[in-house]
Amino acid sequence: MTEQRDEARAFAEAYTRCLPAVSGYLRRRVDGTAVEDLAADVFAIAWRKRAAVAPGEELPWLYRIASYVVANHRRRLATRASLAHLLIAPDSAPAADAFVDDTEPALAAAWAALRPRDREVLALAVLEGMPVAEIAVAAGSTPNAVSIRLHRAKKALAAALERERTAE
Repeated sequence: MTEQRDEARAFAEAYTRCLPAVSGYLRRRVDGTAVEDLAADVFAIAWRKRAAVAPGEELPWLYRIASYVVANHRRRLATRASLAHLLIAPDSAPAADAFVDDTEPALAAAWAALRPRDREVLALAVLEGMPVAEIAVAAGSTPNAVSIRLHRAKKALAAALERERTAE
């Protein structure tokens, strides 16, 4: 019985510590009205699978769960839109890369030219401020593979930015 209380207390502490970061992650990827519900889904899944997380890796593990919740949410929206024959985008929130706006057209075009998985690894590193080891947990990969992906994504962004600036 005390073991269950200790487990519940540890989960409550992780929830309190990680909720703002998880909510921010979600807010940058979905419409703001869905953040609270999706955050609840993330933590419900985390509670059920709490034995799978290694101590100290709670936040990147929660980001990984959140990425699956966001993907499922977008699929549901797309399905509803197609069933209702609506001509709207599957999500109306700005993407994680909304920080790239029209004030820097070359950067915006270079960012758009990147592969989605390159944009995601860069967004986790830059927007979320995650170190490579945590990105690896969030991506379900190894730190070495993420380091290589991040390096290649940075090179691809630099090359695309150079192409955009020389085309101006």
